[in-house]
This record gives sequence, C-alpha cells and structure tokens, in this order.
Amino acid sequence: MSSVTSVAERHPCFEPSPASCEPTTTEAVPAAAVRTSVRVPLRFPDGWETVADVFTFTGLADGKEHVALGLGNYATTAAPLVRPHSECLTGDVFGSQRCDCGPQLREAAERIAEAGGYLLYLRQEGRGIGLYAKLDAYALQDQGLDTYEANRALGHGDDERDYTVAAQMLHTLGADRIRLLSNNPDKALQLDAMGIDIVEQLPTGVHVSASNLRYLQAKVSHTHHSLELPA
Repeated sequence: MSSVTSVAERHPCFEPSPASCEPTTTEAVPAAAVRTSVRVPLRFPDGWETVADVFTFTGLADGKEHVALGLGNYATTAAPLVRPHSECLTGDVFGSQRCDCGPQLREAAERIAEAGGYLLYLRQEGRGIGLYAKLDAYALQDQGLDTYEANRALGHGDDERDYTVAAQMLHTLGADRIRLLSNNPDKALQLDAMGIDIVEQLPTGVHVSASNLRYLQAKVSHTHHSLELPA
C-alpha cells in the first residue's frame, strides 16, 4: 500500500514546533491563459512510452516558458495527480546521480499517466538559482558544504523557487482541486496559499545513489522533505 498523508499531517507547521511557520492566507494569482496545446508521444530511455498533451501559456508571472503535460485521463479526473517538477538539465537530461531529479521525473510521468493528471515542468533550475550557479554550488559541495550551505555561500537563498506559475497553470487548466505528488512541504504550502485545494499529498519513491545520499539527507534535515532514507 502506498504511503499517503494529508497536507496537515505532512506539513512541518503541524509538528511540535510551529513557531517558524506563518499562517496560511489566500494570495491573489494573476490570470493566465492557454496559448497552445499539442499532442506529443513520449518515450523514455528505459523504453516506457505514453502520450502527453503539452500546454503552453500566456500571462505567466515570471515570463518564462513553463509547460504542463496532461497525462492519462487528466480532463475527467476529479482530483488530478499533479507533480510540479523543477527543471534539472544535469539530472533530467544527462542522468546525473548527484540528485534524484531524473528518476523522480520518470516515476512521476508513469504514475500521473496511470492516475490522470498533470506534470508541470517548471523552469527553475537549481532551486531557482540557474544552471551555472548550481554547478558553482556543486564545486562548493565537493569542498564539504551541503546543498543549502553552498547556495548561501554564493549569496543565494536556500530555495528561491516561487510556485505562482504552477498555481496559475493549474487554475487555467481548471485543476483547482488536486492530489500533489511531492516530498516538499513548501510546494504544498505555496499552492494552498494560492487557492489550490490539495486533498492528498503523496510522496515520490526514494531514489538513492552513492552520489546523492548526502544531498537527500540535507533535504530531510533542513527542509523537512518526506524521504525515508537508509540509516
């Protein structure tokens, strides 16, 4: 049986020390519109195949070219399964084992195709700091810093991602009530604050390698990601 918890159970604001959490308020989200929709057959490196309806948008808050992939019976699912996936060139394209992004993307595509929902591919490389800065952070990690310490050493925040565009895309697609596929409590907090009703939050699988264990441990200890890592 898969592990499923409510947002209230998973979010760190509901842990014994909620002092650092602000009350949730609903924020106004600028209106966006669907620009184009095109059907694209997909085939992953392991041979798994599916078909996606790829949506582009106008009016997204940051002006970047984010896309939503409608998978499975997304149009008729009452609470579609949704994964907001931040772009990771090194992991998604080149198969880097320093993160778990590539395996999460592959897993999400299949799970969403089976359940019906949307894969939101967000142009937020390196938790929002960009590709070159992410690679600079890798170099600092090789000197002993963890992923968050490296960001701060470069003058960046721990996580600079803003999910306004994700909320815009979901509202535009009529997906105001969703099941969220994510280990990250901040995604749930931000989407909830922008009017997305998250009826369930489901964790992804745990994709551990010798090269990413320390990275995953930092995500658990620092930002409360729901990952059950080996001791």
